[in-house]
Amino acid sequence: MDINEFLNHFTNLFDDTDASTLTPETNFRDLDEWSSLLALSTMSMIDEEYDVQLSAEQMRKANTINELYILTQAKI
Repeated sequence: MDINEFLNHFTNLFDDTDASTLTPETNFRDLDEWSSLLALSTMSMIDEEYDVQLSAEQMRKANTINELYILTQAKI
């Protein structure tokens, strides 16, 4: 897994956000579309694509896409 693959999977979760505006440094919590439903969808995507389960606490501590990637990478 590399950051670009992870970023692609992450951006596919969004309907109204332009994927080209998202980078590893993007603070996803600042996105207008971000919600608790997208947080659950993100956790589900990480589980399905990488067989990694992030806790709600880990999700709460992450702010950027790169931080989610690092958390996921550490559990593979």
